[in-house]
Amino acid sequence: MLSIARTQNTSVFFLALAVLVAVHANAQTAPAPPAPVPPQIMAAKKAFISNAGIDAQSLATFKKAGEPDQPYNEFYAAAKSWGRYDLVSSPADADLIFQIRYTAPLFGCQPGDSYAPQLAVTILDAKTHFVLWSLSAPVKGAFKKDTWNKNFAEGIASIMDDLKKLANPPVASEPTQE
Repeated sequence: MLSIARTQNTSVFFLALAVLVAVHANAQTAPAPPAPVPPQIMAAKKAFISNAGIDAQSLATFKKAGEPDQPYNEFYAAAKSWGRYDLVSSPADADLIFQIRYTAPLFGCQPGDSYAPQLAVTILDAKTHFVLWSLSAPVKGAFKKDTWNKNFAEGIASIMDDLKKLANPPVASEPTQE
């Protein structure tokens, strides 16, 4: 009799365990819903573009090319061309601040490691100065100026595409009524 009760308890235990494992497995496979984009990004009308500069590793490259403000100038031109935000000349007049920066951090710590050039845009709330979002895009290196300009333009385009998706999320289509 004790053996039958033990077998039933063991069966109930393993059944409960199987249910818990199944529930846990389903919970892990379901993707998390997307987190909300800060409403300031979508509601903003005016933006100020801040030049956060370039890091020391990149400074020589940009000075040699004669364009140390290339990241700022090209991002500004792309944002102006987009027209989503009215670009203002003072952060006090803005709803958002887009802080553009170019860095080339060392990738790895061993001899022969290389740099990983990238553009980064930090979006700040102009009133609170709180970081709302950050975007980055790699920029491929190049030996020829024309190739560099093409690669840099691709990096700017990538940042702008990400910004456009962030500021203008797709509108859910309404169900059609029949």
